[in-house]
Amino acid sequence: MNKIADLIEANLERLAIAESLDNGKPIWLAKKVDIPRASSNMRFFAQAITQFATQAHEMNSAINYTLREPLGVVGTISPWNLPLYLFTWKVAPALAAGNCVIAKPSEVTPMTAYLLSEICIEAGLPAGVFNIVHGDGLKVGAEIAKHAKIKAVSFTGSTRVGAEIAKVAAPVFKKVSLEMGGKNPNIIFADCDYDKMLRTTVQSSFANQGQICLCGSRIFIERPIYEKFKKDFVAKTSALKVGHPSDDTSKLGAVVSKPHYEKVLSYIELAKEEGGNILTGGHAIHPEGYEEGWYIAPTIIEGLPHDCRTNQEEIFGPVVTIMPFDTEEEVLTYANSTVYGLSSTLWTENLSRAHRMAKQIDAGIVWINTWLLRDLRTPFGGVKNSGVGREGGFEALRFFTEPKNVCIQY
Repeated sequence: MNKIADLIEANLERLAIAESLDNGKPIWLAKKVDIPRASSNMRFFAQAITQFATQAHEMNSAINYTLREPLGVVGTISPWNLPLYLFTWKVAPALAAGNCVIAKPSEVTPMTAYLLSEICIEAGLPAGVFNIVHGDGLKVGAEIAKHAKIKAVSFTGSTRVGAEIAKVAAPVFKKVSLEMGGKNPNIIFADCDYDKMLRTTVQSSFANQGQICLCGSRIFIERPIYEKFKKDFVAKTSALKVGHPSDDTSKLGAVVSKPHYEKVLSYIELAKEEGGNILTGGHAIHPEGYEEGWYIAPTIIEGLPHDCRTNQEEIFGPVVTIMPFDTEEEVLTYANSTVYGLSSTLWTENLSRAHRMAKQIDAGIVWINTWLLRDLRTPFGGVKNSGVGREGGFEALRFFTEPKNVCIQY
């Protein structure tokens, strides 16, 4: 696994270009984030398994110890938004735990998974240990979910597909880990570090064209700074360059596919129908030479109620809404009003408020005065319709192993 990590790093340029061609993200972003994280996933779990301790429990006349055994053959299904990043995030702990893996990358973004297979062969991974099967979800994904000899499935993708996998896996008692949709709140109090907050909020809204399940798509701002924030946020967003992914000055590239492009634009039209006011963006962009590409201007919408469809349904694109609030109780109602509960971001210098709010927000992850700062040892996942189970660190190794208690009487 460490050799695979080394080879991913050695092929940084090649993998980043392939990721960009498949996904539409800027090449500089793939080189800075996606490919290094794929290498880190492999290296982290290669080391984590060496620290994965089991437990012993002593009785008066006996001792119990726990064995953690591989499940055997496991399946992983990964999405198109962070193709190699999330592909390796699932495969690495499964391999480290001693399983054989059948892995399906998204049919929309298959290239870097294919290149990883070449790297694994070069690294000397034994044949049959890691098997990549390409194809769409209705055929390949469904077979992985229902096959009797596949003992667990780790899935990242839409809530709709996750529900189908759970429905198939439950009757045969297959282990499932489901990381699904999000509609994440970004809560900004007037006492925040304003400059850091503004800079980070632009990133957390539009990174990877807003196609990250952790992006903050609902932004709630305490009323005393609402007008200032609106003016500054619109100015910074309007200045973001949307262009071809090979252009190092492009902050946003293309969205992943034509159907997704049409979906995002349809939500912008829905927001208008629901009474939203487009402050910037709200339209497609046609860069010179790439007029047929799937480019969308980063979009900010205000004037919508917290419970409208635009504020309740996952858009998964460069579209955010902004809304003022007056009290903690009010904004908690807004934040927790959706069926999702993946992540949240909270901006405040008040330590008591930070702890109090973090406890009350319905989310698997709460970032305070930061965003997307990840320690790979920590549990990752959501609540409500955002998921079942946790990935990351020992949580992932526990998922991909079966505990067995051994009791010996003296």
